[in-house]
Amino acid sequence: MPKITIEEFNAILRDEIPWGYEIGIRADVIERGKAVLRLPYQDTMLRPGGTIAGPMMMALADACMYAVALSMIGKVKLAVTTSFNINFLYRPSPSDLIAEGYVLKLGKRLAVLEVHVHSDGHPEMVAHATGTYSIPPLTG
Repeated sequence: MPKITIEEFNAILRDEIPWGYEIGIRADVIERGKAVLRLPYQDTMLRPGGTIAGPMMMALADACMYAVALSMIGKVKLAVTTSFNINFLYRPSPSDLIAEGYVLKLGKRLAVLEVHVHSDGHPEMVAHATGTYSIPPLTG
């Protein structure tokens, strides 16, 4: 069972990560060690050449990693990205972007995560991201 619900994560986006909420990022699925987030397609996401801009995919992937980390540790809002790597594999279609994230390893202070990004309705990955989140020590 995840330590955070879809509703709780979307509320964190709305209240504490407003830029992510404003561009439309929302969690569709949160399970223990897994999350699926969606970024609805908008023409404003395009870069010159007519493809979805890399920073949009990066924002979605990082938000997905955060959701996966919180699914394992609960509402630890000071968990932060300490490393992030992304490879852009294919040109995304003009449709919603879907990010599927997984925990690779969870320790006391670090969570190592992976995200597959694809265009809605297309199975091939358009981007692959890995990252590490720092988990603050428990207080009290």
